[in-house]
Amino acid sequence: MAKPTQRFLFLALGGLVALVLAGGYQAASLRLTALTGIVDAQLAYSIGGSQAALAPVSVSPQQLATQWVVSPAEAKFLIEQGAVVLDVRDVGVQRQGRLQGAIAVQWQAFSETVDPQQGNLLDDDTLLSEKLQAIGISAQHPVVVVGDPQRGWGQEGRVVWMLRTLGHGQSVMVDGGFAALKQVGLPLSRAVETVAPAPGDFMVQRTDQWTLYQDDLRQAIATNRLVILDTRERREFEGAVPYGERQGGHLPGAIHLHYRELLDAEGRLRPEAERLALLQERGIPQDAAILAYCTGGVRSAWLTVVLVDMGFDAKNYPGSMWEWSAGSRDRYPLVLPATENPDQKS
Repeated sequence: MAKPTQRFLFLALGGLVALVLAGGYQAASLRLTALTGIVDAQLAYSIGGSQAALAPVSVSPQQLATQWVVSPAEAKFLIEQGAVVLDVRDVGVQRQGRLQGAIAVQWQAFSETVDPQQGNLLDDDTLLSEKLQAIGISAQHPVVVVGDPQRGWGQEGRVVWMLRTLGHGQSVMVDGGFAALKQVGLPLSRAVETVAPAPGDFMVQRTDQWTLYQDDLRQAIATNRLVILDTRERREFEGAVPYGERQGGHLPGAIHLHYRELLDAEGRLRPEAERLALLQERGIPQDAAILAYCTGGVRSAWLTVVLVDMGFDAKNYPGSMWEWSAGSRDRYPLVLPATENPDQKS
């Protein structure tokens, strides 16, 4: 059965053809102009999933202080108002199509390079400021980060978490990523740009509000004052090391919640009520202090962004398993299901 948008298009185009055959060329032209606008609205409706998507969309700087995830329509508004667009997908994928004017960015460019610290952000704030200025970041302009939720690793969340941590309070990721955003009528290109046409003026002002580091986490585990979420695949949680960890297992007391469990089949966030129900099922209350980790602080950064956007008190452990598993088991313990106490969370 045809979807509502498809049925609308069939009827509208049928009427247009009838006008042309009857000789009403001027009327047909006027109807085509109107049809273009209506189709845009219908597409916005089909993407947004509610009649609210048909209304004019705007996003204020005040909203962006707490809103870390935006809809495709909201992203379009921000972009048309001058937001910087960062595309964090693989460059090969970007060459198949990307937003015109977007800057290609890889999260690794802002992170340490020496194993096992490669999940941590660079310590040099001056260098980070220079790197961010080169891609056009300015304090006064929002930053819209575009990813590929279905095939990526949550890189868009990593970059938004990074920008917020470095002091940029208007950084957001697009729900549904490029696949959803390309449907709202923004111009596309195949040219991959890695440097902005004009440099930005952003200066790093780092905050630890959404970050927890290795030794602070070790103390938190000892005092049992955090809900710890392991955002990796189930096999990793149970001890597999496919991505370079030195040792297998999970942090003591960690709850497994693969970050993609919050997405639907199209790479869009599941409705908030479903996400809240899932978290409740896993024993995660809304007033909990949450720490998320993964292999290198990428998938966990994505989950941190979503949780903060939902109003949770959430932090990312950027070093994650690359860093933690490189330490001694006595100081940085790991648990395997076979050795886990029955009363520990899993």
